[in-house]
Order: sequence, then C-alpha cells, then structure tokens
Amino acid sequence: MQAVFSILFVQVLMGAFDNLWHHELSARLPQRASARRELALHAAREAIYAALFLGLASLRFHGAWVLLPATLLVVEVGITCADFLEEDRSRRLPPPERVLHTLLAVSYGILLGVLAPVFAAWARMPTALPAAYYGAWSWFFGFSGLAVGAWSLRNALAVRRLPRQGPAAPARLPSGPAVLVTGGTGFIGSALVREWLAEGRRVIVHTRDPVQARRTFGPAAWVVDRLDDIPQETHVAAVVHLAGAPVLGAPWTAARRRVLLESRTAILRDVLQLMRRLHQPPQVLVSASAVGFYGVPATDEPLAEDAAPQPGRFQSDLCVALEHEARRAEALGVRVVRLRFGIVLGRAGGAYPGLALAARLGLGAVLAGGRQAVPWIHLEDAVALVRFALERRALSGPVNAVAPGTAPQARFAAEMASSFGRRALVRVPGWMLALGLGEMSELLRCGQWAVPTAAMAAGYSFRLPTLRQALRELAQAR
Repeated sequence: MQAVFSILFVQVLMGAFDNLWHHELSARLPQRASARRELALHAAREAIYAALFLGLASLRFHGAWVLLPATLLVVEVGITCADFLEEDRSRRLPPPERVLHTLLAVSYGILLGVLAPVFAAWARMPTALPAAYYGAWSWFFGFSGLAVGAWSLRNALAVRRLPRQGPAAPARLPSGPAVLVTGGTGFIGSALVREWLAEGRRVIVHTRDPVQARRTFGPAAWVVDRLDDIPQETHVAAVVHLAGAPVLGAPWTAARRRVLLESRTAILRDVLQLMRRLHQPPQVLVSASAVGFYGVPATDEPLAEDAAPQPGRFQSDLCVALEHEARRAEALGVRVVRLRFGIVLGRAGGAYPGLALAARLGLGAVLAGGRQAVPWIHLEDAVALVRFALERRALSGPVNAVAPGTAPQARFAAEMASSFGRRALVRVPGWMLALGLGEMSELLRCGQWAVPTAAMAAGYSFRLPTLRQALRELAQAR
C-alpha cells in the first residue's frame, strides 16, 4: 500500500491546488450560476474521494467487499469525463488549468494500475472487512477524507443556492442604444446585466470568457471578448467599467501588482480606443475604483471625495492610476464618474459568503484590535448607485460608493456574528496578519472612514443604509 498512498498523496496535493487556485480564486465557481452543474459534479467526485480516503486509510476490503472501492473508482472516471465535457461547455479553461487536469488524469491512471493487483489479492481472500492501520498514512488520509467530505458538502450547498438557469430571453432581442459593461460576469457586473436584460435593455458584455457569459445570460446579451469586434456604427450610450483581478488574494509580489494594474488599465485603454472609433461616442463612463484611493489615513476623520491619495501606498497608487486612465475619456466629451467602492456585501459573491460562513461556525474574528474602519455597501445599493450615476447627468468626478453607516471592524464582526445568533470570539493580532500577508494585510488591518458625500448631495437615497439592516437582510435571505 506504500505505492498506493504515495500516488494518492500527489493526487491530493494537485487536487487541492486545482480547487483553491483555479476553481475558487480564479473561476469563482461557487458564485457563478452557469457553474451549477460543474459544481454538482465536483461535489459528487469529492464525496467519492472522501469515502475512498477514509476507507483505504482504515480498512481492507477482502472478498466481495472489494467491489465497493472498485465501483467508486469506476464511477469517479465517469464523473470526471462528464466534468471535462461540462467545463468545455460552460467556461474557457486557462492553459495552466488544462495542464493540471491532464496531470491529474495521468496520475489517476497510474493509481488504477497500482491498485489493480492489490484489489486482485483482496478479492481472493474470504469476504471480510478487517481494520487496517498504516501509521502516518492512516492519519493523513483520515484527515484528508474528512476535509474533502466537508468540501463536498460545501459545494453541494452552493449548488442549492445558485439559480438553476440564467435569465429567460425576452420575446425579442433588445434594440436601441446599448450599455457596454466590462467585467460583466463579475459580482457587481452580473447583477447589473441581469437587471438590464430583464428590463429589455440592450447590453454588451465584455469578458475574457464568452462561453461562460453566454451560458449565464443567454442569447439576449451581446457578448464579446475583444472590443474591436464592436462595429463603429454601434450606438453605445454608456460604458460601465468593472473589470479587474481581485485585489485580496495572491500576495502582492511585483508580478501580482502588474496583473492588478494591467487588468484594470489595459481594458480601459481599449475602451478609450473604442470611444474614439465609434461614430458617436458614449455620453457617460462609470468606472469602478475603490476607497483604497485614500491609502492608510493617519486619523479617523471622515473622508469625503476631495480627500487626497497617499503616494507610495500600492492600494492608493493602483486606484490613482485607474482613475487617471478613466479621466482621459473627458477629452472626448464623455462624462466620467469614478465610483470608489468599499466592501460590497452580497450573497452570491464578494467577501460576504466567507465572512458569513465563519460567523455561522462561531469563528467571527476581530482583526488587529478592531478599531479600523470597514467601509461597506450592500450589493443592492452598489447596483443602484451605478445606475444612478449613469442617469444623473449633473453627477461627475469621484463618488464614494459606501453606505453612510461605516463601522469599526470590531462592530462589523459583532454585527455579522449577531445576524446568525453568534458572537465574534476570535481575536487575530495585526502583527500576525502583517507577517502572513505583507502589505496586502493593510486591507484588513487598516481602513478608510469614507462617507458618501457626493452621492447624497446628488440626491441618492440608500436602500440599506445601516450595517445591522444590511446584514440582517442578507442572513434572512440565505
């Protein structure tokens, strides 16, 4: 069994990386309605692996019992083949993920070859199910089986939460002026696009994964992965720029910083080139920025839109570069609104699902003392504020897209836990966050007391203005 466990160990490492890096951080499958079937297949496969890990770590399957693990292995092959077909149908896999899937398939084939003589020897023995102990291997795969089983349950719950289908196509395809949305399959973008499609509005979705976008939105959306594919005679009335790699995730290495910057500014440059090419340029550009524009303020003074950035802080420099690129559209006569978002809270994505899970498990945490501000906004208000910025012609320049009820992190954690009838008992010191995350820990250790001065002055009325109200709504809707 030494060879079996060695190959399984490699399989566990590759599978864990595939799940965490590709499925969670990159593709964000639990947040995509179009990934519902793929997640269901993943949940079934993970349940099989959990049973195999626990069984092989603690039992020997003699005689007829050997049919049980053998059947599970055969079923796993069928699920994997169905998963490959579903991935090709629902999304475009990046080359590294395809390579890793190939390596996993090769490793699985080797595993079957090594297991075959073991199963043959077990099949010749009298039917029995004796206990087995393989030292450290039994402990490792026992723990792995429990972890994979929990992950299977988590994916199954995500499948239940996700809608079964995308929005139904309207009786006729939308016509008239279009709204171009970059990052239209993201957290805020997909909510916006669905609203507009339900209203019969013409929407152009720019995305890196047109297969997944068409699966999500159906035939009513015009999906492009190159802005050059939009003809110059197209009437694009407005542009909403939401594209960008997640800021909180991989460490802020030099390479990662370039990715974060280019994923935002490169598409904006393409948008500007499109504006110049169109016969009639758009009337308005709403570009997503963040309250990270203000860096790490030294005081707890409220920050209105006229507050200065902090040169030398990466989160501030990133937002400054993005907003500078967006303002270039003003030279074309385009009204530009720069929405500086706080944490967007919604059930289907962003930070909320992970925070809510921790709170439900009694693991809600106060970070770095908890005095730092947590500027937030409910997804419903985030979408409504984008639409408000498009429609309110007198509004331009920077707008803090945060609710008026910004709270210190300790109260945020307490309110999150309270919404599930729990308490925030965990304390994580700031030095631990800094040691583990480096400069990126500023997103958790520090905060900006941003206030929505411009939005409220322009007449926007928040639908969920208080933290308790927003978190209760989210907890009850689950």
